[in-house]
Amino acid sequence: MATETVTVGSGNAPTPQPGSAGVASQLAGNPTTVSGVASATGGIAPGNLIETDIDDQIFRFRSEDTALMSLMLKSKKVKVNTPEVEHFMIDEQRSTLTVTTAVAEGTGAYFVLPLAAKDQAIPRNYHTLLLKGVDGYEADGKTKTPGKDLMVFVTGRDTTTQNPVVRAVNGPKSTSSDTFCTTPAIPANTKVKLLANALYETQKEVDPDLIVPQPTTVYLQKRGMNQVVSDYFEAQKKHIPFSQAIIAEQAILNFKRAGNRTLWAGRKGKFPVSVPKLGDQMVYCTEGIRWQFKRELQHTGKWTIEKLIALAKLFYTGEDVPKSAILLAGKNLLEEIQCIDFSKHPEIQIIATQNPIGWSVTRIHTVFGDIDIKREPTLDVLGWSNSGALLGEDRLVHYTYSTQHEFNDRVEGEEATRKGMVVWDGLALKGACHIWIDGEGDTSNAGSTRYTIWDQATAPTGDDLIDGQIYLLTADCPGINAAAQNGQMWQAKVTTTGSGDSAKTTASWSEYAGELVMTV
Repeated sequence: MATETVTVGSGNAPTPQPGSAGVASQLAGNPTTVSGVASATGGIAPGNLIETDIDDQIFRFRSEDTALMSLMLKSKKVKVNTPEVEHFMIDEQRSTLTVTTAVAEGTGAYFVLPLAAKDQAIPRNYHTLLLKGVDGYEADGKTKTPGKDLMVFVTGRDTTTQNPVVRAVNGPKSTSSDTFCTTPAIPANTKVKLLANALYETQKEVDPDLIVPQPTTVYLQKRGMNQVVSDYFEAQKKHIPFSQAIIAEQAILNFKRAGNRTLWAGRKGKFPVSVPKLGDQMVYCTEGIRWQFKRELQHTGKWTIEKLIALAKLFYTGEDVPKSAILLAGKNLLEEIQCIDFSKHPEIQIIATQNPIGWSVTRIHTVFGDIDIKREPTLDVLGWSNSGALLGEDRLVHYTYSTQHEFNDRVEGEEATRKGMVVWDGLALKGACHIWIDGEGDTSNAGSTRYTIWDQATAPTGDDLIDGQIYLLTADCPGINAAAQNGQMWQAKVTTTGSGDSAKTTASWSEYAGELVMTV
């Protein structure tokens, strides 16, 4: 007859510990035995346990409890042959550059267009560029065309500064019969729009487009789950309230929840551990997506329909536009959005529906695009109940070093079976559309672009005024600039002079074009 096995070194069944609800039902790190289960379920002695009807739905693998992991499993899977992966966050092509210093009016046909160092190589030879806000001219070179911008043609590179050398296409002329235009006056901070190249009659070779991937090393974390079941427990499973299958389901659900917390908040790292008979082995810890966001929205105050539309605009009108959006929200953020008064905007539809994954979501339809809103319980556990992640579902990459595999082994020297599974993977964000909504007042990620929504006519002051922060306006704000209008983005450059009681803080403002700083 099979005998019951218990934890090595203990003469009695292990003492159950309370779970999150205070119920003494947890036997962490212990094998499943009859006496152990009896102790964890009210102290009923072995042999007196009774099989009860159990609703299978209670023990289902609830994908909604681990929303991020479920998204990962549905995302693009990339098989790799190393736990250290070079992840390329390739963004959409840049379409807007900025003139850094003013260009003086002159009689020369060619002039240097001053750009930031990181932008100098983007315009290639034979490209055409549109200078927004700089008036062009009619064909006679004498009559300005207000509202019809100046276009220039890239002819080469300045050997000293590496800035592009350009000539005006529809600029001023000394005489109407001239083939070449002269140099027009171009103010600093002029926005430059990249247009198509223009080739001469017999040309077929041009410089390739400049696409410089941004490599980030992603570590893939190996995660495992084991359970040990004694032979005696297995033989008696029809006489006790928990079958082995149900215990396995609960173990897997706990495994998924812990893994989901890692996918959100894990910190990147690797280190050696000493293993008997094998020497040093490396342990890899993957980076949670909370630390991968390149755009962060710092939010305070009450959510309104205007702020929600501004969020949709920010998400769907950037350089990287995804096909769909899902907002995984903490409970407080979700409550605030649900309590928004939509009565003043009957054109905004908010419905309860089922998304392609099978979740029940709240879908908000705006002119910019739909946002599916789903509660993510893991955010509450991690202390981010006021925050959320607006994700492009088609912009997630699931890297796997080895496919998930299960094992079923006999425990050497014991009358028990060890069952488990091992996965070795990681999740990475692709592109720059994703937005982290921070409602906790946390410090933003290094290298991320920080936004906030501003709905007042006066300029930010005090704690609201942050150096480098970008303010997305939902109302005209003459306090920032006479030209600061609803829907625009303005960036603050804060300087402090003096010290102590005589310290004075001032801010200079510039309109933000929306390019993302892809620092890694």
